Amino acid sequence: MILRNMRESDLDGVLAIERAVHAHPWTLGNFSDAMRSGYQCKVYESETEGMLGYAVLMLAVDEAELLDIAISSRHQRQGLGSKLLSEMLALARRHGMRRMVLEVRASNVSAIALYRSVGFGDIGLRRDYYPATNGREDAILMGKAL
Repeated sequence: MILRNMRESDLDGVLAIERAVHAHPWTLGNFSDAMRSGYQCKVYESETEGMLGYAVLMLAVDEAELLDIAISSRHQRQGLGSKLLSEMLALARRHGMRRMVLEVRASNVSAIALYRSVGFGDIGLRRDYYPATNGREDAILMGKAL
């Protein structure tokens, strides 16, 4: 498995994963803007299987914010999300970040369990943060000291 910088040529594959795993996916413009803004946009891939997932990390002063992370549907439940998250934590540390934060849908119990398993704790709640099928959904704000 390798983690490398996301390229414009990756965006079709990134969007395919994004649309398959998120009910309210990021757009092409969201990913393009993140790359153009200098965020840490990474693709996780294997030589034999191609793109497995991706992550987008924003670095600001001494805090990293995990903006998006996903593993393709066919590669989920194999520990790859945990490995990709560990790679992003290590990347943040290498850049001198002291903390990582993220928001997660309150209904996304598998992601919440993953984040808690590596030491993220609840910081707060953002009411009606995400669009949802029936209105809006709360986001749990989580953080971890690096």
